[in-house]
Amino acid sequence: MYTKQDLIQHLKDMGIKPSDTLLVHSSMKAIGEVEGGADTVLDAFMEYMSDGLLILPTHTWASMSEYHNEYDPRIEPACVGILPNLFRKRKGVLRSLHPTHSLAVHGKDSEAFIEGEENQTSPCSPEGAYNRIKERNGKILLLGVGHERNTFIHCVEEHLDVPERLTKEPTYFKIVMPDNQIKPSFMLRHDNPVTDHISENYTKLEQAFYDRKAAIKTKFGDAACILCDSGAIYEVTKDVLSHQINCIIELETIPKAWWLKE
Repeated sequence: MYTKQDLIQHLKDMGIKPSDTLLVHSSMKAIGEVEGGADTVLDAFMEYMSDGLLILPTHTWASMSEYHNEYDPRIEPACVGILPNLFRKRKGVLRSLHPTHSLAVHGKDSEAFIEGEENQTSPCSPEGAYNRIKERNGKILLLGVGHERNTFIHCVEEHLDVPERLTKEPTYFKIVMPDNQIKPSFMLRHDNPVTDHISENYTKLEQAFYDRKAAIKTKFGDAACILCDSGAIYEVTKDVLSHQINCIIELETIPKAWWLKE
C-alpha cells in the first residue's frame, strides 16, 4: 500500500519540479492501493506542487448538450474520473468557466491561467488555457492513461487548423457566472465524420514522441505513466502533420521518417 510520501517520491523521481506547471490526466484505479485513497493522491500532488501550478481536467463534454446546456462550475460533475471530481471541490481550487472543457487549478497564477475561458468558442482554443500550458513550458502527466486522453493534442490540431475536427455550427450554452448572472456561450464541439472520438487515434503519435524525447515512460504507484513536455509535443505533432495534415485519421501507421530530424 502506497503512502503520501511514497507518491511524493515518485513525482521527484520523474523529474517534475515543485515549481512546474503540471496537467494531470488520471486513472485512480491504475495507481493501486493507497493509504487514504484518492484524497491522499491529491494531497501528494498539492503538497509537492506547492510552488507551481497543478491542473486537472474537469471536462463536461459528455453531459453538456443542447438539452442540458446550463453549465454551473460549482455543481456540474466532471466526466473524467474521481480525482478531478474531488480536486474541483477542494479549498483554494479554482475551476474555469469553459462549458465543455473546463480545468481545475491550484497554485501560482491560477486566476490568470483560467481567465477568459467563458469567452472561448471551441474546446481547446489557441487563445485559451490549454495553450497556456505550452506558454508556461508546462508538463503533462498521463497517469495510467495513454495519449487517447491527451487533450493537449486537440489544442495543437486547433492551432494547425486541421480539417474535420469541429462541428460546422456551434451549440448554445448558458454559463453560470460567479455573480450568478447567465452568460450566453456559442461553442463548437469536437466532430469527425470517420470516428466519434478522434483522440483514440492520437496513440499513433506515441513512438514519435518517444523518439524525439517529447515524452518519457515513468511510474506513479502501480500506474504506467507518460510524462510529456508540452512544447515538444506541439513541435512533434506539427512536424508529423506538416507532411499530411489528416494522417492521424487517414493512415494506419505514420511513416517514421516524418518525425526524425535530419
